[in-house]
Amino acid sequence: MKTIGLLGGMSWESTANYYKHINHGVKSKLGGLHSAEIVMKSLDFAPIAELQQANKWDTMADMLTQDARDIERAGADFILICTNTMHLIFDAVQAGVGIPLIHIADPTGEQLKHDGKQKVGLLGTQFTMSESFYKDRLKSKFDIDVIVPNEADQKVIHDVIYNELCVGEIKSESKQVYLEVIAKLQAQGAEAVILGCTEIALLVNENDTDIPVYDTAVLHADSAVSNSLKH
Repeated sequence: MKTIGLLGGMSWESTANYYKHINHGVKSKLGGLHSAEIVMKSLDFAPIAELQQANKWDTMADMLTQDARDIERAGADFILICTNTMHLIFDAVQAGVGIPLIHIADPTGEQLKHDGKQKVGLLGTQFTMSESFYKDRLKSKFDIDVIVPNEADQKVIHDVIYNELCVGEIKSESKQVYLEVIAKLQAQGAEAVILGCTEIALLVNENDTDIPVYDTAVLHADSAVSNSLKH
């Protein structure tokens, strides 16, 4: 079994789900008392959130590269950054370590491609929805077109993530707003919706809407299990 590196805490709410899902995955594959071999570094999210708002991505790239090196030194064979937004600096962090990082968009793109989806909606932080790093990767690697909510809806989606989901607050009225935004994306031709923030699945899941929903955190965690058990 290869050792999985997790760079988490952004927020810890979703990182806890990574840890749980990966261990369940290994147990389901191997049975008995088996669990995953994991090296995890969990960060204080508050200063990172401040740097995000200040658009200091170079500073965050330096910080996360050091953290990834700590994980590498601790014995990890590969690393997952347990958040969609911080994949904006994925290339910089990957360049700073000697072990592979698994990009969160790749297992999602592979599953969408397998399922024959060609046009999808993307929900996430405003950084993920407005910047090109996520959409471009899905287009260039998997030929999948990505549409996002309008600017006003992006702000609402973003604010719910940071002000509610990241602090463990689940509100029914926010869930309804998210479902309305999903319905708009569906009306624009989206064949599926990507939950492109690892906290969104705390609020919305596939049982809440008739459009297929792809939880990036679950797909990312599944890829960690597969890579860990690959011979």
